Amino acid sequence: MQKSKSWTWIVVTLAVGVSLGLIIASQFNLPPSGLAVEDAGAGATADKNPPMVSLDLAATSKAYVEVAKLVMPTVVSITSETVVKYRHPATDFFHQDWWRGRSRNPQEEEFRQEGLGSGVIISTDGHILTNNHVIREAESITVWIDKKQYRAEVVGTDPKTDLAVIRIKEKKLPVAHLGNSDELEVGEVVMAVGNPFFKELAHSVTAGIVSGKGRTDVGVGDIDYEDFIQTDAAINPGNSGGALVNLRGEVVGINTAIVSSGWGGGNVGIGFAIPINLARQIMEQLLATGKVVRGWMGVYIQAAGQDLVEALKLPSQDGALITRVSDDSPASKAGLRERDFIVEVEGIRIRDHNHLMNYIASCKPNTRVQVKFFREGREQSASVMLSERPVASDEAQERRRSELTLGLQLENLSPDLAEQYDLADGEGIVVTRVEPGSQAKKEGIRPGDVISEANRQPVATVGDFRRLVLQSKPGDMLLLRVVRQNSNFFVALKVGND
Repeated sequence: MQKSKSWTWIVVTLAVGVSLGLIIASQFNLPPSGLAVEDAGAGATADKNPPMVSLDLAATSKAYVEVAKLVMPTVVSITSETVVKYRHPATDFFHQDWWRGRSRNPQEEEFRQEGLGSGVIISTDGHILTNNHVIREAESITVWIDKKQYRAEVVGTDPKTDLAVIRIKEKKLPVAHLGNSDELEVGEVVMAVGNPFFKELAHSVTAGIVSGKGRTDVGVGDIDYEDFIQTDAAINPGNSGGALVNLRGEVVGINTAIVSSGWGGGNVGIGFAIPINLARQIMEQLLATGKVVRGWMGVYIQAAGQDLVEALKLPSQDGALITRVSDDSPASKAGLRERDFIVEVEGIRIRDHNHLMNYIASCKPNTRVQVKFFREGREQSASVMLSERPVASDEAQERRRSELTLGLQLENLSPDLAEQYDLADGEGIVVTRVEPGSQAKKEGIRPGDVISEANRQPVATVGDFRRLVLQSKPGDMLLLRVVRQNSNFFVALKVGND
């Protein structure tokens, strides 16, 4: 009897233990009885549904591929050939017969120089948008499409924005889709398409982000109207004129320049592109008339630093300070004056003097604009009827006659220029710009050089220099004594040669 009771307790205890075990197992979601669990080790199959992040990355990668396929056929290689005349800077000095008062013509050597750039097809009948510096002064221009070459002709150029339109005789070409660069945001992904270094690398594609917008005063060539998109997408020599595109495959900029370091001028992550909205305005005018017409207000302007803000009681540094108003100009007729501080045009807040200059230039002549400005601490407004920007005033014509015919722009030596170019105190005039392709450029003159003599006469001011030039006849040689750092050298330039 006692033994029977013991077996009964054992059976009950086992039954209760099994029941409790099943209950506990069910709470931990253990697999139900009868279902096999596949070992996660050898022989395990991959999950058919990868993590969502992988799907997103795959989609992004596919987007790059699709954009490249869309854009690459619309970007072309451009080669240009220029005849360069070379003469050693000292030849004019050594070929001058000082004691007889006459000079012999020094011998020049010529060689052909080939340039490389890129372009974007903008019409099915062969119009191509590119940088002006890609085709500037070229005797022949060749466009390469799918290893075929076409002779190109220039439709129109605009050196002030470094844009040009050329054309080849070909039909049914693929055309780039132009976007809206105003909608670009800093941090947005972009891709650059072009032909870096040599045409064998045609259709190279790089990617990056928009690093900045509205970049000005970045020292890019001789461009007057700067409003660059900055990107870290790799842009190298030969990419100029190529496309900067967004992930919709729309062209949002024309690749133009880089900041480079070291030998070879390669990319260091800072590239600049002309916004396509600006390029479109220029392109349409070049296609219609072969030239660009800009609006003109007739003011000289500058940025306002904190010292000027305090001295003139300005609301902030955002705006453009008028330093001079041209006589009989739209601004003069509207009552604008020197020291007026323009802060808004047509409801658009003005960032700085470059912003104002670009905006007014983008307006058509005979357009009336509403201008808000501060005068002596008070906000005022004026209505200005813009006119066409004059090709050159009388003063500008004299300046071109005396300076740009030689390829030089000059300013009187001032403390600011002395600090900018690290110059010693003294008399002379400072070279602030050298025209590309000019005599002065070929002779090695560069910004920061000081001209102390012209035709063996001292020049203390730009006025002195102009008088000497105006006394010369076209074809006369003008001998300049140039000071650079602690050395002097002579350069002879032919008046009226350009």
